[in-house]
Amino acid sequence: MKKLQILASSFAIAVLISCNSNAQTKSTVPEVSPAPMKPDMTEIWNPEVAVVTPGKALGDAPSDAIILFDGKDLSQWVSAKDGGAPKWNIRNGIMEVAPGTGDIKTKMKFGDCQLHIEWSAPDEVKGNSQGRGNSGVFFQDRYELQVLDSYQNRTYRNGQAGSIYKDQAPLVNVTRGPLEWNTYDVIYTAPRFKADGRIDYPARITVLHNGVVVQNNTTILGLTLYIGLHNYPEAHGDDVIHLQDHGNVTQFRNIWIRKL
Repeated sequence: MKKLQILASSFAIAVLISCNSNAQTKSTVPEVSPAPMKPDMTEIWNPEVAVVTPGKALGDAPSDAIILFDGKDLSQWVSAKDGGAPKWNIRNGIMEVAPGTGDIKTKMKFGDCQLHIEWSAPDEVKGNSQGRGNSGVFFQDRYELQVLDSYQNRTYRNGQAGSIYKDQAPLVNVTRGPLEWNTYDVIYTAPRFKADGRIDYPARITVLHNGVVVQNNTTILGLTLYIGLHNYPEAHGDDVIHLQDHGNVTQFRNIWIRKL
């Protein structure tokens, strides 16, 4: 009985000490009374967002775009072979590949960008698979978004229209027939490199083909190669937009770009 009384007394003393300790702690910690939040506390007014006038119709260039081709001339382009004047043809406001004359590239260099480009396969359907309406849009002169007549034309998944060539297949095939025009609206994020030249953050790309998402913030695995695995062999900065002569009379129009 005495043992139980002793234990009860000890427990009561411990509880009393604990309560006193907590009371003392509470009394020594100052109460914080933060000011109540108001709507204007989370409003950012400056700097004011820049005003850009959008195009009047879907596909028209906004006011801050750089016009790469407006149907008049190839003044923004040079031959990728020798840097001279391009030998591609212009007919009725359309730029057309002259097979065998070689690729063309922009005079200006770009990194992160928004690109709008419209293209059409040759009017006369010839060939199959990769031999039909083949061309390509290269970002930073290295990473290819495939252009191909993929309308009722079977080929490998990562080589059809809307693919990142030999890298990433498109989510869907929305290619129009060869007598119709296709559009690519592209958001491209350039790769970043470490100080020692190794890749830090790979390139990424979002592509809307005829208004349909076919690449959704897709990682580009590296330099476009016809044979072998893609990779990032060396660091680089901004570079040209490059259009390919693959031997087909592919057509282009309404090309504009915005630096991001």
